[in-house]
Amino acid sequence: MLRPERMSRVSVTGSKAVMADVIETVHSLDLLHITEYDGSFEGFDPGDPGEGADEASNRLVTVRALKSTLGVEPEDAGPTRLVTDEALEDELEDIRREVNDLDDRRDELERDLRDVEEGIERMEFFVRLGIDLDLLSGYDSLSVAVGEGDPGEVQNVLDGTDAIEAAEVFSEGTALAAFANPADDQVLEDALVGTDFEAVEIPDGDGDPETYLEELRHRRQRLESQLTTVENELEELKLDVASFLLAAEEKLTIEVQKSEAPLTFATTENAFLAEGWIPTDEVDRFEDALGKAVGDHVAVDELERADYDEDGQPTDREAVDTEGGIDADGSETAEVAPDGGTPDGTVADGTSGILPMSTGMPPVVQENPGPARPFESLVEVINRPKYSELDPTVALFLTFPLFFGFMIGDLGYGLLYVLLGYVIYSRLESDVLRSLGGVGMWAGGFTALFGVLYGEVFGLHQLGEIVWNGHPPIHKGLQPHYIAFAQAWLLVSIIAGVAHLAGGRALDFVNNAGHGLGEAFVESGSWIMLTVGLWLWVFSTHVSGPKPDFMFEVLDSGGALPLGFAGFSPTVGLAGLAVAGAGLALAVYAEGGIALIESITQAFGHVVSYTRLAAVLLAKAGMALAVNLLVFGAYIHEGEFHLIFFNGFPEHGTVIFAGLVNGSDPVMIALGWLGGIVVLLLGHLLVLVLGISSAGLQAVRLEYVEFFSKFYEGGGKRYSPFGHDREYTAEG
Repeated sequence: MLRPERMSRVSVTGSKAVMADVIETVHSLDLLHITEYDGSFEGFDPGDPGEGADEASNRLVTVRALKSTLGVEPEDAGPTRLVTDEALEDELEDIRREVNDLDDRRDELERDLRDVEEGIERMEFFVRLGIDLDLLSGYDSLSVAVGEGDPGEVQNVLDGTDAIEAAEVFSEGTALAAFANPADDQVLEDALVGTDFEAVEIPDGDGDPETYLEELRHRRQRLESQLTTVENELEELKLDVASFLLAAEEKLTIEVQKSEAPLTFATTENAFLAEGWIPTDEVDRFEDALGKAVGDHVAVDELERADYDEDGQPTDREAVDTEGGIDADGSETAEVAPDGGTPDGTVADGTSGILPMSTGMPPVVQENPGPARPFESLVEVINRPKYSELDPTVALFLTFPLFFGFMIGDLGYGLLYVLLGYVIYSRLESDVLRSLGGVGMWAGGFTALFGVLYGEVFGLHQLGEIVWNGHPPIHKGLQPHYIAFAQAWLLVSIIAGVAHLAGGRALDFVNNAGHGLGEAFVESGSWIMLTVGLWLWVFSTHVSGPKPDFMFEVLDSGGALPLGFAGFSPTVGLAGLAVAGAGLALAVYAEGGIALIESITQAFGHVVSYTRLAAVLLAKAGMALAVNLLVFGAYIHEGEFHLIFFNGFPEHGTVIFAGLVNGSDPVMIALGWLGGIVVLLLGHLLVLVLGISSAGLQAVRLEYVEFFSKFYEGGGKRYSPFGHDREYTAEG
């Protein structure tokens, strides 16, 4: 669960005569994560693609282009079908021709439509100008400029230009036409440089521009109608061929995978050697399947079952005996080496066996229980865990919803988060988004649970009256009467931080245990000692003067959380300092002087960072209270807020705000209810959204920055076995 599934490196060696059958069988098993041959073995070269690889690749490109043009989506698929080579050759070409013809026609119509739209926009200017087109050009003694600008400014500039003898500007609003003598377009253009004027090209034609505008609009209607017809034909064609294209893409993808597989093999003229990773539990099934497919013409050798340290070196290697194989000339031998002869290799632990043709860590298959799997997506935001380190998914599953639920703590919001998460999980196709939906449901569930314990639903305390007879076991501490709870949550946040960070260091200890328990203790245990020891002293009564009194009151028997804790004794505090000092000394020994700085940032600063749990708790509670106070009104009595709408105007206590819904006459009451409903819905929607952006991000930050940094690096390879999960085609 905390470790990835154990993997075995296997080699498949055989004669080229059975290579196609081996590829077919391995592909159908969908188990072998193939390692690409790096060309390091003498006498072996990377294999050549299978027959028909280029043709299959070209057809696959064609199919994907057709899918893109038609907008084919996975939901357009029909029942699975068998796609034959004849269908690919004949039907695909017919579809390609028809789609290309319609697509070319659509492009042409869209291009013509854009030209007409530009013409309409230009002609609307001339209609606004109100001058016939034939009056704007063709003069022997006048030059003309037409465009948008300030008519007065243009007239003044033209009158002040020495090269222009006379000028007249006709305008309608900012649309203007400037006529100047003599007929020198360059002089007119130069004169208008620097003015608020943007020229408009004069179209060919004569007569009333409104006539041309009507013609253009009529042409636009025809083009739009023709374009709609073509798009409808494309949509009909899509419905007809979508299932075929999806099935053809899948068939061709599989063909390309199989035909290009030899590129990753080490081959000679007569033999091949393939290598890859398989979950150890599946090795026997893999061997049996190949044995049934090709008999004794292939040898499957399990080269190693290994754990790896952080440097990718084997730390726990099991010797796996090899039995036999195929020599480089295709004949059967007792054993097979990469050069085609008898192997004489030695694996890392000194046992004899076939040398692997590649190095590096195996791919990672995460093994998490079903409820925790949605949280793998949050882990992969950082990176997939390496094969050599612990998978933090379960730890994230156990803490993230707890942090989130504690900070929001409201039954109403929690149920909405669960509903939103369920919609995302059940309606969306993306695996990442579905995982986030699952995370949302867990976070919402804990939010609802804490909401019941706080006795709150949408910030209202009536739930506490119903479930707990007015006395819920815990309070958020926002109200003055319950300020001790706010102080208690501050301490609880610190305690959670110490426990969370110590847990991270404990996981780091397990990761480092392969180097030796002593080294792991120095590298990881030192920080546990430093952190826990320091905070044992902080929570002790040793030198209690500078420490706030509430530290020793709110968790005592008469405090907000009656846990009977009034602080550790001075003896425990001194012991904690001693443990912290020893831990610091070990950390400095392991890491050098930098540990002195990190002791402040990590053992103290990172723990204090967890007080954001209490801060967000109070902030979100305050926002919900503000919304309800604005709508319902409230008064305070003996340090406790009471909503007027539910309790009526008080005989005792001080009214803080009368509330929108508590008007003094029918009209004000109606307007107040109308405004109150708007404020209530929008306000709580804002709190709901900010709950995700604040509580969610703060909880994630504690996981990524404070927790993960203690033990997690990531960088593992995804397990991508050679194979394909068929969705649209039937095997045939």
